[in-house]
Amino acid sequence: MFTELNNTSVMGEKRMETGKAEIPVERRAKKRFVMERGIRFRVLEQDKIIAVGSGKTINLSSNGVAFVTDHELPTGAFIELSIAWPALLENRCPLQLIGFGRVLRSAEGRVACTIEQYEFRTLARAVPDCAWSARSDQRLRRWAEAVARA
Repeated sequence: MFTELNNTSVMGEKRMETGKAEIPVERRAKKRFVMERGIRFRVLEQDKIIAVGSGKTINLSSNGVAFVTDHELPTGAFIELSIAWPALLENRCPLQLIGFGRVLRSAEGRVACTIEQYEFRTLARAVPDCAWSARSDQRLRRWAEAVARA
């Protein structure tokens, strides 16, 4: 029979052993899809933006995302994500997935976070990183306040 190991991986993945090989135990409610896309993020903690950065997604589901970045992010902090979507609207207009959630884990350049609210937006053109960090953070603040009240 399977026995659970005490060890966990960098992203907190539990494993079981069969005597011959370790088998990862899936704890997520939703299926994750491997998807390497550009991601930008802003992190809000105590009503202040404490981090702005970018990276690459590792995998994605309807309620979570794992990505790599150069930043260590605080667990529990609110996060706004912008992910370059692989499909085009009407085969010509680029899309981005905007999501709001919380940081679950952050270690050794790998981050896992929830996606509690999301929407797709169109991109008329490429947006430089400097524009993303200067953009208003009111939507992230309003979302975080609504979650805190609930």
